Amino acid sequence: MQLFKNVTKKQWTILIYIVLLLLFAYFILPISVPLILAFLTALFVNPLVRLCTRRFRVNRKIAVSIVFILLISILATIGTYTTIKAIGQIKNIQDNIPTYISEIETELTELRTKVEDYTEDWPDEFVEQAENQVSTTLSKYGEQLEEIDYIDNITQLFMKVPNFLINLLVYLIALFLFMLELPNIRNKFYSIMTDETQEKFKFMNARLSYVLLGFLKAQFLVSLIIFTVTLIGLLIITPKIALIMSIIIWLVDLIPIIGSIIVLGPWSLYMFFTGDIMLGTQLAVLAIILLAIRRTVEPKVMGHHIGLSPLPTLIAMFLGLQLIGFLGFFLGPIFVILFNSAKEAGIIKWNMKI
Repeated sequence: MQLFKNVTKKQWTILIYIVLLLLFAYFILPISVPLILAFLTALFVNPLVRLCTRRFRVNRKIAVSIVFILLISILATIGTYTTIKAIGQIKNIQDNIPTYISEIETELTELRTKVEDYTEDWPDEFVEQAENQVSTTLSKYGEQLEEIDYIDNITQLFMKVPNFLINLLVYLIALFLFMLELPNIRNKFYSIMTDETQEKFKFMNARLSYVLLGFLKAQFLVSLIIFTVTLIGLLIITPKIALIMSIIIWLVDLIPIIGSIIVLGPWSLYMFFTGDIMLGTQLAVLAIILLAIRRTVEPKVMGHHIGLSPLPTLIAMFLGLQLIGFLGFFLGPIFVILFNSAKEAGIIKWNMKI
């Protein structure tokens, strides 16, 4: 009880609000991801809208339309190019499966010869039974691989995800509306406050803008490092497809937790199965290097650019990811920054001591 003796009624009220906010975040945020992402994206591109308004001397609606079309064009171009290349690679793999199976069988034949030399003193019945079992299993898997229609499977996958298309549509509409209404939202928010409270929240808003800009800088710097290391590595390993695969890996690596391993892992395993042990090993090493870079560099760069030390940044990312999911990876550090900014502005007075 001595611990809570110095906690005032106002501090208890703020604490209750924080708990309610966390409960809201836990239950509501996961089903509001498109709207929240749209709002955050609108905040990210708002400086560009203001720049467009000043530079071209147009009203906000025209500036928003220009920035929105530019943003959608960039995303559509990247998405289309990546999808076409990915489908082409998958189709190429499907067409070459018989060749790969033949190469595997050749490698296995050589391995079989070595095994026969090693097991020549073993009972003939045991060796023959083991060989028949392995041969039957490989033939069955080979037939199954040849029968798989990868293009049809991809088509079916897209047909089974209408929710994704709905969420994407909601995101795009909400993004455009948020971009238009940001000044009105800010003015209505400030209109319910006193002048003193307005100044405090303006301080928080400036601090949050700094954090969001720092977050973008951090992500850009980390992504540049990942792309550079990937491109250099693939130029050494497989120069013919180094650029396109570097772009794909770079885009996938932007996804928290999953990262580049989702591309390099299966690619490395595939090389092992086709008998190219050297290439498989090189890809596995590259995957480990990229994973180590992101897990070590990202918290430091993020902490430097958003004003948090690496340890709180890492903790905030992890807890946000566990509590909210994908969105929590980004919102975790932002919540910490908001709390610190509220303390600095005097909105939250937290002087409790043990």
